[in-house]
Amino acid sequence: MKQLLVGAFLGFYTIMSFSQTTTEDSKFALGISTGYNRGLGVQLSVTALKPLENIPLQIRFGVGLSKLDPGNAADARRIFINNATNGVPEKKASAFDYRLDFMLDSNLIPIENFQIAFGPRYTSYKANFNYVGGNENFDVTSNQFGIGIGAESQFKINNRLNLLAAVGIDYYFNSTLKGHDTSYSPDNDNVNPRNDNENNNEEFTYSDADKAINQPSFMPRVLIGLVYML
Repeated sequence: MKQLLVGAFLGFYTIMSFSQTTTEDSKFALGISTGYNRGLGVQLSVTALKPLENIPLQIRFGVGLSKLDPGNAADARRIFINNATNGVPEKKASAFDYRLDFMLDSNLIPIENFQIAFGPRYTSYKANFNYVGGNENFDVTSNQFGIGIGAESQFKINNRLNLLAAVGIDYYFNSTLKGHDTSYSPDNDNVNPRNDNENNNEEFTYSDADKAINQPSFMPRVLIGLVYML
């Protein structure tokens, strides 16, 4: 993934930096950014620069992919599969997100083109647990709505290309976690919950599953990227 991010970043810069036309009539912009999003992430976006003639507001739609820590492999197996402990665990996770930002000019910080961005979020999360030699390989998934806020600034490279620096945080609301033939919901209307053999065989709850699986919750972001004015 690192090679893909670097290639996309450099390719975008190389192609777009040849443009020398003005941006006075630009109505849309394309962006690519990468950095930390509770893990390594990349985001693509399109921005409406002047959707409302007399209000300093921009509207941006973006999609992103982040590689995340999936959580505790041993607990995930007990909560979603069984109490077996054989096999060497391998784990990975990713989140594919959609975001809509309303971006307002601000003089809160006296730097060039400073903006406050906020809006709704939606993410599809998948964690994979593979127990090599243990004959178990399963996914745990969730789909979540959220909200986010951030601050960013753009610095001119040429007439059409800007460097973007952005920080922010997203929060995703609890959602049903599904894995194998089991699911755990925030209201504990669970389907086929497993028994906890370390706690008098009481059924696992949503809290147990949420603690074991690192689905998106608070997602801090620190990104750098490029924005090209169409």
